[in-house]
Amino acid sequence: MIREATRFHNNISASSRSSFQTKQLTREDIAAIKIQSVFRGHLARRAFGALRSLVKLQAVARGGYVRKQAQIALNCMHALVRLQLRIRARQLLGRYSDDH
Repeated sequence: MIREATRFHNNISASSRSSFQTKQLTREDIAAIKIQSVFRGHLARRAFGALRSLVKLQAVARGGYVRKQAQIALNCMHALVRLQLRIRARQLLGRYSDDH
């Protein structure tokens, strides 16, 4: 734990380091940095989980909407096929009655 915070301290850029040069990090400072980083990671994971749940909910809702639209399109196509059958039947019956 302390090694990671020390590594963090060693990797600070030169401009940021000037503010740290006047004060060396104590064990308490290092511990506070570590606690803050762990807590921020925890918050980020929680936010990511909430976002992932929201995306799944959107997918379910959109899937239902798409299935409904597909069913409407299918019903319209069935109606058109039935209409086409009626028209063809009338055409055939009209030819048949004209011949006899």
